[in-house]
Amino acid sequence: MKKISKEAKIGLVTLAGLFLLYFGLNYLKGVDIFKPTNHYYVKFDNVSELQKSSPIFVNGFKIGLVNEIFYNYQTNEGSLVEIALDKSMRIETGSYVKLSTSLTAGGSLSLILNKHVTTYYSPGDTLEGRYPIGMMEKVSENIVPQIEVMLPKLDSILTGLQSLVNNPALSQSLDYITQSSHNLSQATGQINRMLVNDFPVIVTNFKSVSSDFADVSRNLKKIDFEATMQQVNLVLENLDKMTHQMNSEDNTLGLLLNDRQLYDNLNAASTNASSLLLDLRENPKRYVHFSLFGKK
Repeated sequence: MKKISKEAKIGLVTLAGLFLLYFGLNYLKGVDIFKPTNHYYVKFDNVSELQKSSPIFVNGFKIGLVNEIFYNYQTNEGSLVEIALDKSMRIETGSYVKLSTSLTAGGSLSLILNKHVTTYYSPGDTLEGRYPIGMMEKVSENIVPQIEVMLPKLDSILTGLQSLVNNPALSQSLDYITQSSHNLSQATGQINRMLVNDFPVIVTNFKSVSSDFADVSRNLKKIDFEATMQQVNLVLENLDKMTHQMNSEDNTLGLLLNDRQLYDNLNAASTNASSLLLDLRENPKRYVHFSLFGKK
């Protein structure tokens, strides 16, 4: 039996080592070199964070890996990505590949299938690639310019706040607020003491007054208002009759009050009586004769 030379053994060991190294590296990258695949191409304008062996998903399920990334130096029209998909994966025409990026996992591809057709791409065909604006790009394009506009205003606001904090009036206001809080606390204590000491007395007096009102109400209920009103009406009727009689001339009182001639006569009689009394006082001898001795 012919012996294997030492050089041949070294060569075989080297080949085995290279094979294991190649297989191990691909295994670490997630590439199964024994699994049959179909190769397609995807055209992107931007392949940011996309690398070889980046995963490819469809509906969240991994169906392949990125095989190679080429840049078109001749036309400068973007990059061409070679992808290796499971051989059983069929892609409807009109489908496209979307590039997604994340801060932790880097770039990945998602295959968005067109379910409305029955025709399919063939291996080696080129698919449309889309690069949606990520979160960081949105921040850079939308929020950062607004922040740049706000920075001068923010600086002015901070300067105003610093001036306000350093203003002695603020310290005085804080002292006033503290004093007001102290006064409010004292007032609250006084109110509490009043509620404890005075309020029960007030309630008791109010109950007493309410009881008196209740007694008055009960007494008012006992009054026969109907009979009282009848008496009042009777008094008013009598007063009306008396007034009517006083205004009428068919009775003595009415004649005394309403007869003008009688009034004039009484007035003349009073005047004559006054004149008579005056004359009697001035000339008493004219009316009275005294004789101490009789005539002879």
